[in-house]
Amino acid sequence: MVDIETFRKLALSFPGTNEQPHFEKTSFRVDKKIFATLDIKNNRACLMLTQIDQSVFSAYDKSVIYPVPNKWGDRGATFVELRMVRKSMLKDALLQAYKKITQKNHH
Repeated sequence: MVDIETFRKLALSFPGTNEQPHFEKTSFRVDKKIFATLDIKNNRACLMLTQIDQSVFSAYDKSVIYPVPNKWGDRGATFVELRMVRKSMLKDALLQAYKKITQKNHH
């Protein structure tokens, strides 16, 4: 289980990351590009993963990490249930989302 404060600390631990409002959620960005959003009301995060990373993390347990059920999910948007995810797994998934955004910017 990961609480909101722990999620926030993990997401902000990557270089160049900042936190900004995004509609009714909180977003975590690098160079204005979102790699994660936080839905405090539903205790859920959404990470922007590659489709490969999404399938790897979802394979662990689809009730904990799973594709967003729409076209965004098809592009790698992945829900993480914070009350169920292990901190180490969340950290790994956040790192992959961060890498996806930062590597895209530098090519």
